[in-house]
Amino acid sequence: MTREPTARRGLLALFGPGLLIAATGVGAGDLATAGLAGARLGTAILWAVLLGAVMKYVLTEGIARWQVASGQTLVAGVGTHLGRWVLWAFLLYLIPWTWAVGGALISAAGAATQAMVPLPLGATAGKIVWGTVWSLACLALVWRGGFRVFERCMAVGILIMVAVVVLTAVLVDVDATSVATGLIKPTIPDVEGGRAWTIGLVGGVGGTVTMLCYGYWLSQQGRRNESDIRLCRIDLIAGYLMTTVFGVAMVVIASGIPSQDGSGVVLLTSIADALGAELGAWSRWAFLFGGWAAIVSSMLGVWQSVPMIFADVIRGGMGRPPLSPDTLERTTVARWCLIGIALAPILQATMRFETVQLLYTVTGAYFLPLLAVVLLLMLRRSWCGQLASTWLGRAVMAAVLGFFVWVAVA
Repeated sequence: MTREPTARRGLLALFGPGLLIAATGVGAGDLATAGLAGARLGTAILWAVLLGAVMKYVLTEGIARWQVASGQTLVAGVGTHLGRWVLWAFLLYLIPWTWAVGGALISAAGAATQAMVPLPLGATAGKIVWGTVWSLACLALVWRGGFRVFERCMAVGILIMVAVVVLTAVLVDVDATSVATGLIKPTIPDVEGGRAWTIGLVGGVGGTVTMLCYGYWLSQQGRRNESDIRLCRIDLIAGYLMTTVFGVAMVVIASGIPSQDGSGVVLLTSIADALGAELGAWSRWAFLFGGWAAIVSSMLGVWQSVPMIFADVIRGGMGRPPLSPDTLERTTVARWCLIGIALAPILQATMRFETVQLLYTVTGAYFLPLLAVVLLLMLRRSWCGQLASTWLGRAVMAAVLGFFVWVAVA
């Protein structure tokens, strides 16, 4: 009778932070962006899903090494070693990013729920109402619940969304050769918006700024020793593997199911309706439910983690000593930030779903080269000891930076 709960706690301790990374990044980045990109560009851009996951594994593993080696978050370390002005400059990026990601999540949650349980208010009004409901629900859960409750909710969410979307992708009739070619042959289709949506896929897979939250979650899991790095690598591989599978599955579904239009509620419902016509009514509801689980779990992850980043940035910029994540999330700054994230972006729900989603993913993608530069500067032997980057690690991070430089000038 006592073994089963112990096993569950053990699995969460092993894979918990990686599952949180996957669940937080997958919802907004993969469901909508991969669906929209797949509907426009087909399976030719599957390589971008894989590339994005690999890049983010490398960067997040670097965040973990810094956290364990220094005993402080990457944000606190930047303020200490690179200067407080860097944190204030980052805040100028963080504010619009948060507004964009909050709007994308609220809009997506509203669109998915309106497709399942339509309110007699019209599509736009229904989306706003449902998006507001889920935003406030996530706010209440973060405000009142602890980390363990949050972790369990996220684990359930990612299991639902991966299982449903992967099953749907397997049942869709898509040429396996084109899928394999899309994974291994990097090409950007010559269509309007092709480059932007490809960059959006790289940026949207597995989160962007939310990668910083991995360090806070490590602390809340009690991982503080060098021996824990091996555990971090295991859970990050698991998390980004789930991210890749989910992203590939969404591109495959969107490219294999003809939709009436590539925007917002129409995209979600038309894919679901086509699935229902081809596979049965159960598949329509299953797809919509899996999409809803992905979006709301991502919303919950952002609502829980981003306020800690804000509080850490502002405290570091003011020269105040760092706090533990459990204390940080209860600070006045973090609480006000949580309220702001949950309420202010609701205004974006009136914008076209496609516009909000592209704004979120492209904005987030530009965080990756910035993070690569910071890690190249921070992960030196004089600051990190045995956990400093090797020449191979520095080369890989330089390659991540080089990719975005190439995209910018090509």
